[in-house]
Amino acid sequence: MSTSAETSAAPEAPKTPKSSRIPKIPFWAQILAGLALGVLLGWIAKSGDVGWLTSTLQHIGDLFVQLLKLAVAPLVFFAILVSITNLRQVNNAARLATRTLLWFMATSLIAVAIGLAIGLLTNPGAGTGLTPKDGKAPEEAGSWIDFLTGIVPTDIITPFTELNVLQIVFMAAVAGIAALQLGEKAQPVLNISRSVLELLQKALWWVIRLAPIGTVGLIGHAIATYGWNLIGKYATFTVDIYVGCALVLFGVYPLLLATVAKVNPVQFFKGAWPAIQLAFVSRSSVGTMPVTQKVTERLGVPKEYASFAVPFGSTTKMDGCASIYPAIAAIFIAQIFDVQLGVGEYILIAFVSVIGSAATAGLTGATVMLTLTLSTLGLPLEGVGLLMAIDPILDMMRTATNVAGQAVIPILVSAKEKILDRDAYATAAGTGLDGDAEPEQAATAVPATAGVS
Repeated sequence: MSTSAETSAAPEAPKTPKSSRIPKIPFWAQILAGLALGVLLGWIAKSGDVGWLTSTLQHIGDLFVQLLKLAVAPLVFFAILVSITNLRQVNNAARLATRTLLWFMATSLIAVAIGLAIGLLTNPGAGTGLTPKDGKAPEEAGSWIDFLTGIVPTDIITPFTELNVLQIVFMAAVAGIAALQLGEKAQPVLNISRSVLELLQKALWWVIRLAPIGTVGLIGHAIATYGWNLIGKYATFTVDIYVGCALVLFGVYPLLLATVAKVNPVQFFKGAWPAIQLAFVSRSSVGTMPVTQKVTERLGVPKEYASFAVPFGSTTKMDGCASIYPAIAAIFIAQIFDVQLGVGEYILIAFVSVIGSAATAGLTGATVMLTLTLSTLGLPLEGVGLLMAIDPILDMMRTATNVAGQAVIPILVSAKEKILDRDAYATAAGTGLDGDAEPEQAATAVPATAGVS
């Protein structure tokens, strides 16, 4: 009796619940669906002259960009500050930082050379029907004096309220170096900074999860506003930018990965694709930074080094916006205004691209970099107005190229320093980076590797 009672009282083994959950749609598929829906709605709004639909798409896109920008200023400050202090956990930190900067400059030089070659071969300003009268000077123009003097802020509040990323980077760098010098005395401040950074990344991750909806608005509004006629008018120029970026993205970067890092380039795109995809849609390197850092760590770059290289790159590494685009745009504008460019001018374009790329500062658009290039060459700034209408279409591919470069360089440097976790790289994939994934989860996905103390 007792045996049967005990048997009957024993808890039953838990039954395996039936799977009734709707299959989760991968993040990349959500983005692609947003792109397709945006194009469709934009075409409907344009062809049917549906004003309310165009306005709705604009509001959706603007709101998504505003949410991204909301976190930009504090995110950049605390990311740069924390990343600099994290370097003390890495062996040969100075050499890592130097190699990172040199690779930034080397790939920028390659990218601007490709841009110049494409521009000279295709003559993008010929046959457009555009004249100097179609141009309009920008409200804000960049110059070397403004660039150099603008690095140092006049106060600590204005850079955050006016979103001057370059000045924010300067203040963060100063604070980070000072914290390194203070050592243990600065630890309480660093603890708070790390907590604030995690909070900002968490909040920004929520915004990133809205990217498919933002995609509908951004792409839809671009099609509804500009249509295909405008793109046709700038057909050669548009194709030049996309081809130039594609050559760097799918040619130069894979070649460097295969020859310098000696890793499989296809595996890089498998792991980094979520960041490249989000960059294409959001048109913001800084807004994409949490995802870029996550995929970089998953590709085997030590967290301590990635947390320095990715934030640093998101504000200074701009092969699309600061190299390919201004090179082709300068040739385009010179042809419209009938200005002859020589070897000296092409060297100046390369110099501005390599040295002045921080002027873009990871924000949507590259107008400041273009005006800096034009003013250096003595070309009319009114030429910027010729390109403003088509800029959103171009900026998607430019930013995707920027972000890919920001992930490639840490891999190259890590491989040369023998701190790259090649097993992690070989197994990295974009899965797990969907909406349910959290930024801090990826931080633990890559084990500590040699060279990190």
